[in-house]
Amino acid sequence: MKILVVGGGGREHAIIKKLKENPSVTEIFALPGNAGMEKDATCVAVKATDLDGICAFAAEKKVDYAVVAPDDPLVLGAVDRLSAMGIPCFGPNANAAILEGSKVFSKNLMKKYGIPTARYEVFTDMDAALSYLESAPIPTVIKADGLALGKGVIIAQTREEARDAVRSMMEDKCFGKSGDQIVIEEFLTGPEVSVLSFTDGKTVKPMISSMDHKRAMDNDTGLNTGGMGTVAPNPYYTPEVARRCMEEIFLPTIRAMEQEGRPFRGCLYFGLMITPDGPKVIEYNCRFGDPETQVVLPLLESDLLTVMQATTNGTLAETEVRFSEKSACCVIMASAGYPVKYEKGYPITIPQAVEDHVYVAGAARRDGVLVTNGGRVLGATAVAETLPEAIRDAYDMVGTIHFDNAFYRHDIGKRALQAGKEA
Repeated sequence: MKILVVGGGGREHAIIKKLKENPSVTEIFALPGNAGMEKDATCVAVKATDLDGICAFAAEKKVDYAVVAPDDPLVLGAVDRLSAMGIPCFGPNANAAILEGSKVFSKNLMKKYGIPTARYEVFTDMDAALSYLESAPIPTVIKADGLALGKGVIIAQTREEARDAVRSMMEDKCFGKSGDQIVIEEFLTGPEVSVLSFTDGKTVKPMISSMDHKRAMDNDTGLNTGGMGTVAPNPYYTPEVARRCMEEIFLPTIRAMEQEGRPFRGCLYFGLMITPDGPKVIEYNCRFGDPETQVVLPLLESDLLTVMQATTNGTLAETEVRFSEKSACCVIMASAGYPVKYEKGYPITIPQAVEDHVYVAGAARRDGVLVTNGGRVLGATAVAETLPEAIRDAYDMVGTIHFDNAFYRHDIGKRALQAGKEA
C-alpha cells in the first residue's frame, strides 16, 4: 500500500513511524515532511495547505490511503477533496472539522447538547465585549473564534489584560479573520488532561491519556508554546473520571455531531479540565495533538493503519484498539528563543542508537547535513515500565543529542509524579 501523510512536524513523524510497522505498507509520502524524517518517508515539497498540489500528487502516485494530520488542511476540506477522488482518508470532513475550526460553533454545540464546559458569551462587536468585561469575573479566558496556530487563547489575569486581549483580536486583527468573533469564557481550575480518541462517527475508542507541558520554562513559567513535552498516562485521569468522560462528554459529542449532520470520523482530541464539579471540555481538536501523539502512539499495541481504516469504513466497533500498560515521556528540544525569535541552521547530531525514538519536527538539509529549521526541533520519547523510568530514559536520550542553541525543560513529568504520590 502507498500511504500519503499530510503534514511535516513531530506528530506526523510519530504517525509515519507507527504506520511503517504494518507489513502491507510499501511506501509513505510526507507532504511536505521535513529532512529529519527522510529515513522513514519520501518527503515531497508540497505545503499542507496546497490542496490542489496534494490532490495532483495523490493522483499521480496512485495513493491507496491518505492521513491528513494538521488542522488547517482538515478545516479547508482536504479529506473532502481526496475522498471525492476515490482515495480513502483518515480525518474528518470540513463540516466536522469545524469543531476545531470555530470555537463559537463548538461552544454552542456543547451548550445545545448539555456537554459540560465553561460558561461563556460570544461577541462580534468590540464595544459590547469591552462593556461585558467591566463586570465579568477575573481571571477570564478570551478566545479567537478561528484557527490561530494554537495561540488564539489568552488567559487574562486582570481587567486591563482582558481589554487589551479583546482589542488586539478584534481591532488590531492580530489573528486575522479568526478574531472577527470572540468567545469570553469562565476561567476553570483543576488539572488538565488530554485524551485523543479514534472515532468512526458512531463508536468512540479513547487512546491512553496524556499530560502536556505548554509553558516554555521549568516550573510552568514563561510563554505558552506548542508544547515542550508530554507524559502518558495522565495520573489525574482515573477510571472514575474516564467513565464520566465517556458518558458525559465523549459519546454525547459524537452523537451531537451526527445529529447536526456532521458525523466526525478520524481523531477527536478532547482537552479536558478536571474541575471540582467534574470533567469539563476546554477545547476540541479535530486531529492528533502535538506532542501528545509522540507519547500516545508508542504505547499503541494494535496496528495503527488497521484502526485508521476502521474509522474510515465505519467498523471501529469491531476493531481492537489496545494500549500497553507501560508509561511514556517525550521531551521536546527547541531552539533558544522559542516561541518568539530563534536562529536556524545549526547541525543536529542524533546517535544511531536513539534514532528510532526521536521524532523530528523542525529540520532541513544543508550541504548534506541535518540542521535546525524551526522553533521546536525534535522530541525524544522513552517507553518504560514506570513513569519515573520513562522520564529518566527520555532525559538520558536528550543528553546524547546535540545542536547549538538547544534548550529544553528539565521538569517534564514532575507534576505527574507529584500527582501519583498524592493519589
